[in-house]
Amino acid sequence: MSISIRLVGSILGGVLLLSAFGAYAFTGQELAGKAKISIAQARTTALRTYPGSITDQELEKEKGGSGLRYSFVIKKGRVSHEVGVDAMTGAILENSVEGDHGD
Repeated sequence: MSISIRLVGSILGGVLLLSAFGAYAFTGQELAGKAKISIAQARTTALRTYPGSITDQELEKEKGGSGLRYSFVIKKGRVSHEVGVDAMTGAILENSVEGDHGD
């Protein structure tokens, strides 16, 4: 019986983990097939650059870098940063307070 409870707990934990980290859609998902870096890899890079909670994420065509980038809005306290990650190379293209850029 305890094996069944552990198994159910593991399955539920895995479902919750997937729900929180990567099993959800993002704006620009139709461009994902062109990216060399996955959304999960880009998310990890963005959070290493500016730790916090991701409140918005998208994959977009934009000038700079390879022309294809992931953009994340990351909130920490009352401050929101936009972190841009090149979808082809994984390089950081932007790390600025949200609203401090010319997009």
